[in-house]
Amino acid sequence: MLNHERIRLMTHMAAYEAGVGKKDISISEYFRGDYLSFQVWKSAIYGILGFAIIVALNVLYDFNTFLTDFYKMDILEYFKDMAVKFGVFIAIYVVVSYFIYAYRYYRVRKQLDTYLRLLNELYGMYANEK
Repeated sequence: MLNHERIRLMTHMAAYEAGVGKKDISISEYFRGDYLSFQVWKSAIYGILGFAIIVALNVLYDFNTFLTDFYKMDILEYFKDMAVKFGVFIAIYVVVSYFIYAYRYYRVRKQLDTYLRLLNELYGMYANEK
């Protein structure tokens, strides 16, 4: 005889596994610290590339003025100013990415706790049948 409650539960769990669950399960394979450090390092690298692209586009946008002012400006002061801007940008970027990925990990663990509870419920249904 078909157990409709068990079929409903298995369908719900299969939909989770096929959709969002794939990514959730891959995230849950990491320890919290490992996941956060990997994601923060990756974000820092992307932040460095993003900052370099922004600076390059800013220089290329008004290249004629930049070349005219280049000979008049103090190069050391210009690079100090860029280093400060870079440091502030990366610091904010890394802190924000840390909180975003910490929240994602927390949310995934919460969803997987629900999934494990449903697995235990399904196991209990099979155990009651025998």
